[in-house]
Amino acid sequence: MTGRGPEPAAHRIGALRPDTLRRKVEDAVRAAITAGVYAPGERLIERALCADLGVSRASVREAMRRLEAEKLVHTRPHRGPVVAAISVDEARQLYALRAVLEGYAAQAFATQASDAAVGAFGRAAAHLREAAGSGSTDRVLRAKTALYDILLGHCGNDLVSEILRGFYARITLLRATSLMHPERLPHSLAEIDALAEAFRRRDAEAAQAAASTHVRNACAVALEQLARRDARSPPDAPGTPPIRRGSHAG
Repeated sequence: MTGRGPEPAAHRIGALRPDTLRRKVEDAVRAAITAGVYAPGERLIERALCADLGVSRASVREAMRRLEAEKLVHTRPHRGPVVAAISVDEARQLYALRAVLEGYAAQAFATQASDAAVGAFGRAAAHLREAAGSGSTDRVLRAKTALYDILLGHCGNDLVSEILRGFYARITLLRATSLMHPERLPHSLAEIDALAEAFRRRDAEAAQAAASTHVRNACAVALEQLARRDARSPPDAPGTPPIRRGSHAG
């Protein structure tokens, strides 16, 4: 037989490397936005990103297109890509819908999640408290993400999970502004503990209420922070300086 067999697996995987590099660039810039390294309204200069990340302009441009689709970045005429800023009205709408969907996800988790998943959520809640004690915004954000990964991964509704994950990408723009707020953080941790306890009891009604309350309280802090931001300087004003790292809204 003269026919050739399929390409070795190593060659087929190798063909995916450019996309893998783009994802790494995308993840790095997304993480920097989350941590407040790049602030709302700040320009993302292609040349600087290439130098910082050690990648080509093509990789940076591909990553920017993906982040723009997530509404974390948008392109302004004559300025290029900038970190998106969420308005007060947009934030209010996002949190209102998030409260409904997250309450539903919590209710479903309480009744459908395995004992192992419930235990994992409890451990993730404890890890979140430890991260908060470190004072590191990055650690808290990663711990909070891990917590929600467990909730959404075991709520039994892929569509709700997909929608909420999209919300979280946009709410990331607020998290560097409100979760680590010294007055908000203890309450946020107590709310998560209450949610974990409702899961342990398999109390779907209490879980829904705890999740919705957590989102509503986070919303109040985020809206307050955004209102203060707008009072200092309208977000679309020419020459508005970037707002550097603040606190984060849970």
